Amino acid sequence: MASTEKISYNTSEDTVLMTLNFCKCFNMKVGQQLDHYKYNNSENDFHLQIAKEAYVDHTQFDKKATHYDHSSKADNPKWSMVDVQFERMTNCFIPLTELKKYHLQHKAKSGRLKDLALFTRARLSVQPLTAG
Repeated sequence: MASTEKISYNTSEDTVLMTLNFCKCFNMKVGQQLDHYKYNNSENDFHLQIAKEAYVDHTQFDKKATHYDHSSKADNPKWSMVDVQFERMTNCFIPLTELKKYHLQHKAKSGRLKDLALFTRARLSVQPLTAG
């Protein structure tokens, strides 16, 4: 992916998921940084940037689309998408086991990673990672 290429990720994809509630809740803005992390594949870890704020995912209404959702209505859509722009690959891969180790150390000592959503809200596909 070229660094100038912009791509759209819709909320029903299983890689970079941006649910409508998440986008609204964290108010993702153009220029905000994202890290794509796939715990079992170091070759798919990279940094992204929001290129366009959340908007209605049109594929949810397209019966021929993979992400068609018959229960989603045009006047009350369920899914949104954001456009992201590739920035760079990560410098090094940190395995999930190592992240968990750091989280537990910080949790025991009330460190900055004690509330890391990756382990406190593990079912989320997209999670905030903020300095704390």
